[in-house]
Amino acid sequence: MLKRIHYNSPVILTLTFLSFGVLVLSNLTNKVSDYLLFSVYRSDPKDILFYFRLFGHVLGHVNWEHFINNYLLILVIGPVMEEKYGSKKMIQMILITALITGILNILVSNYALLGASGIVFMLILLSSFVNLQKGKIPLTTLLVAFIFFAREIENAVFSVDNISQLTHIAGGVCGGIFGFVSGNKA
Repeated sequence: MLKRIHYNSPVILTLTFLSFGVLVLSNLTNKVSDYLLFSVYRSDPKDILFYFRLFGHVLGHVNWEHFINNYLLILVIGPVMEEKYGSKKMIQMILITALITGILNILVSNYALLGASGIVFMLILLSSFVNLQKGKIPLTTLLVAFIFFAREIENAVFSVDNISQLTHIAGGVCGGIFGFVSGNKA
């Protein structure tokens, strides 16, 4: 039976298993590991962990519900995108998105940020570019982008929660840029 199971999407599956392990570690350490390693916030750039947190924050999650909400989408969309763009490019997209969302959080927020929501929204926007043809923009791409950005802007203006809509928007912008730049070259 185990011989039939295929590790079909190495980047997405590895990201999922790492994040799962980080959540288990978070529960075992009463969230101390989240603060030290898997949240991004303003801190001293002389601290070596500052640089790890710029990327590692996408592995941390507040609780099981947060993890499940992100990884259900990542596991549905991610493998298709990894197959289309390749594992190496997928790693690059995830790392660039993590870095951008981490830096943005440090610049504009007083809160610690953790979670893969920026990656989720990068994948959502990226997926809308799958059928991009030279010189043509699919209406579905425009609708996905409009609905996504309208919802996030509305949430940013009217919500009073600790969810970083800026991170969602930044992840979506990254996905849009990756999809537009890559086009059908992948």
